[in-house]
Amino acid sequence: MDNSADLPGYKHYLLRSDASRPGVFVAFLDLVQDAGCAVNGVVRPVDETDLSELDRRERNYERVDVSDGIEAARGTVWAYVGSPAGRARLRGARGAGIAVVSRDYLADVRAGFAALGAEQLAGFERSSELEGLPIMQLDRIDH
Repeated sequence: MDNSADLPGYKHYLLRSDASRPGVFVAFLDLVQDAGCAVNGVVRPVDETDLSELDRRERNYERVDVSDGIEAARGTVWAYVGSPAGRARLRGARGAGIAVVSRDYLADVRAGFAALGAEQLAGFERSSELEGLPIMQLDRIDH
């Protein structure tokens, strides 16, 4: 996400050290299809209201049906993957050296995988492409 742009109902980040607003792009998780890999995580039931809320919240992602890839799926299984526009912004920000990850966000993600077990956390670490992305101490400001 472009931290310099204000979007109604969205967010931006301030540096924890001095409360300034850095001109960076903040990166989040994404899924990339790879026949040699599996996604680790949790499947949970949702209804149409939940899906509408998730679609609104995950504005930089597209909801895709991944049911065929889930063993013993009961009903439709959705995943959110980076939108082409979101992925293009990340590529551009990486190229410009201004893509970063929030330390708190990364800690929350790691804690979530750790709660699923050490093997799940290790799987996340192996499959994540954080190389070259600085980790910044940022405070999230919701609009």
